[in-house]
Amino acid sequence: MKLKKLAALGMAVVMTFSLTACGGGGNSENASSNADTDNSSSADNTAADSSTAADSAETETEAEAQTPEGIPSIDQINVGEDYKDLTASIKVLTNRTDIVDTVYKGYAEEFMQIYPNITVEYEGITDYEESVTLRLTAGDWGDIMFIPTSVAKNELSTYFMPLGDYNTLDGIYNFVEEKSFENVVYGIANGGTASGIAYNKRVWEEAGITEMPKTPDEFLADLQLIKDNTDAVPLYTNFAAGWTMGAWDAYTDCAATGDPDFKSKMPHMSNPFSKRDDMTGPYAVYYILYESVARGLVEDDPASTDWESSKGAINRGEYATMVLGSWCVEQFKEAGDSPEDIGYMPFPISVNGQQYAGSGGNYSFGINVDAADENKIASLLYMKWLIEESTIYLDEGSIPARKDGEYPSVLEAFDGVTLLSNSPAPEGEEDLFDNVNNESEVGINNNDYPDCEILEAALYGSRTLDEIMEEWNQKWSAAQETLGVEVNQ
Repeated sequence: MKLKKLAALGMAVVMTFSLTACGGGGNSENASSNADTDNSSSADNTAADSSTAADSAETETEAEAQTPEGIPSIDQINVGEDYKDLTASIKVLTNRTDIVDTVYKGYAEEFMQIYPNITVEYEGITDYEESVTLRLTAGDWGDIMFIPTSVAKNELSTYFMPLGDYNTLDGIYNFVEEKSFENVVYGIANGGTASGIAYNKRVWEEAGITEMPKTPDEFLADLQLIKDNTDAVPLYTNFAAGWTMGAWDAYTDCAATGDPDFKSKMPHMSNPFSKRDDMTGPYAVYYILYESVARGLVEDDPASTDWESSKGAINRGEYATMVLGSWCVEQFKEAGDSPEDIGYMPFPISVNGQQYAGSGGNYSFGINVDAADENKIASLLYMKWLIEESTIYLDEGSIPARKDGEYPSVLEAFDGVTLLSNSPAPEGEEDLFDNVNNESEVGINNNDYPDCEILEAALYGSRTLDEIMEEWNQKWSAAQETLGVEVNQ
């Protein structure tokens, strides 16, 4: 499986088609959602008192077994108190090239005031996904990185150090299921996002739109009003960046179905990409993308889009709408003189009249399994300080890593919308979705190229959406057969 995966990654790096080599590595859209479960105990006090010592010993044994010898789990380490005399120099890889030398450098300097013997250096990478995927195999890439989406769950232990056991950390942090395997956590999300759409409120109002769309066709009709009544580009795809196309995949589960178990069910589903009568599910998401392009409601030349300049353009009202996670809102507000014009709406799909928004983690921090022990401990200290004590989530408008943190104000507009996260996969099927997804090469949330194909087909009229979705169904079915997966008809 691993050899096939690495071969596929190599092909993805060099794959091109007529418009552009779609598949960059910019800022992370929440790649997938996971459960934000309530771990409060329902046991009575007497039972709890009698089992406390045994539970404590079991938890300690699990943590010691899952983390390297002499390395504490992340919940056991105390920032500002432990390892005050530790000397180390660590490197952190990030996709945030726009703030790596300013905001992120400031975080490092603030941390180094607490630990003056630990040096923290950042390296910003433009083509993040491709670059770090290739560097992973060398093992000497640094100490902390955002775990690329190309790493399957069953490969996490090959590259990243265990941070603790799932049952313990799931009670503390959001989104740990996303980078866990067999009850071991290998990554902590850099906060999270909700699945919706960023838009310029002034432009939408000038177009004559008074209510937010709740269905795909209502959304497309609103884009047409924007085209007819304003000078703005109705929907800016940011196609050339690549990763922005893969962002559409994040809407295909909870937001499109209202079912937190949908992702876990997909490996067993027959033809999951087929059109539904009520226009929900994955087909409805890709229908919005395809029809927006086919109807001329996007930029004239998708191959010439530019991510960095698009931030200022939507702030100025040159672009009306972008389909990205809620993490983008703060960046758009900061990119110009009209932050009050930036809004965020739920994704326009309704299930029996109810709208849902998926909630999932951004890129997760992971620590190099091959780093020296001193660097592993220094990395744990910095990671925990960053996700628990720095201002990173306030600065980025993200859902905090800790479950007891405050949600960002951007989600206040989601009144009446049910926020969901994907449930953990059933025991024994933790990597089944990844296996079927990778074997099929549909590449949901780990490959931008199939989404780019949808745009190209719509732009040139080379294939219908139904033809593309039927091809995906066939690939999915072939993968199920190859892997011997039971299919529920």
